[in-house]
Amino acid sequence: MLLQTLVTGLSIGGIYSLMAVGYSLIFSILSFSNFAHGAVIMLGAYMGMVLAAKAHLGLGLVVIGSVVGAGILSVCNERAAYAVLRRRRAPSLYLMISAMGCSMFLENMVYATIGARFYSFPEFFKRQVIQVGGSSLSLLDLFAFVISMGAIAALHIFITRTRTGISIRAGVNDMTMCSLMGVNTDRLISIVFFLAGAFAGVAGVFLGIKYLVYPTMGWVTNKAYIAAVIGGLGSLPGAMIGGIILGVLETLVSTYVSSIMRDVFSFTALVVLLICLPNGLLGTDTEEKV
Repeated sequence: MLLQTLVTGLSIGGIYSLMAVGYSLIFSILSFSNFAHGAVIMLGAYMGMVLAAKAHLGLGLVVIGSVVGAGILSVCNERAAYAVLRRRRAPSLYLMISAMGCSMFLENMVYATIGARFYSFPEFFKRQVIQVGGSSLSLLDLFAFVISMGAIAALHIFITRTRTGISIRAGVNDMTMCSLMGVNTDRLISIVFFLAGAFAGVAGVFLGIKYLVYPTMGWVTNKAYIAAVIGGLGSLPGAMIGGIILGVLETLVSTYVSSIMRDVFSFTALVVLLICLPNGLLGTDTEEKV
């Protein structure tokens, strides 16, 4: 029973990690929380559902289609809502307000065009389970966790081993200096938003498969935001660790305490950790220079 609970927690934590990585990527480069990220995840889930249910594509092609579609949507969101404010050097608060507006616009656009119905993905795994030590482990949970960790590992290699990844890391430290050194910062920010959207697409597909697809499903990213803060906003390893911790914690509480108390434990853990570690587990303490 404990093994089954841990695997389920790791699966949910892996999805939280995918969402939290998107938050952390954008926060690290622009220092604001992109609250429209949840709407991108929701639309990524709809894209995947259409590819699966209407085009009858396999899971691999569904994930790829959702990754590309959500990535492009995220870039368009940045160009339409944030680019002008960014070029005018608007405070981060204005970017956050714009992000909230984008989130509400996209969510209500889905209500107006698609409706409020709940949709389900085809059963790719037909509820297949693996028996290990008397515990029934869902093949979907195992697959979701492996894909989540593999995607984050691929991002880490991209960030640390490629020229574009090194430019992103340099932009995190000093965007102005990057611009003076000849880096096209608009292109760099577009790449960051595409990567964040790509991870949102993967998360949306697995959320839709595990649960349902509906217009307000993006609000689950509140948990991803908690995971990003626990790990340390701006830290990709922190986002992964925070997501896994939160997913396992919620699953253990739901199984052994009460599902009603799950959110209470999540937010309590966040408050306690921030009191002890204000920058999260792997966050860095930075001072603003004048």
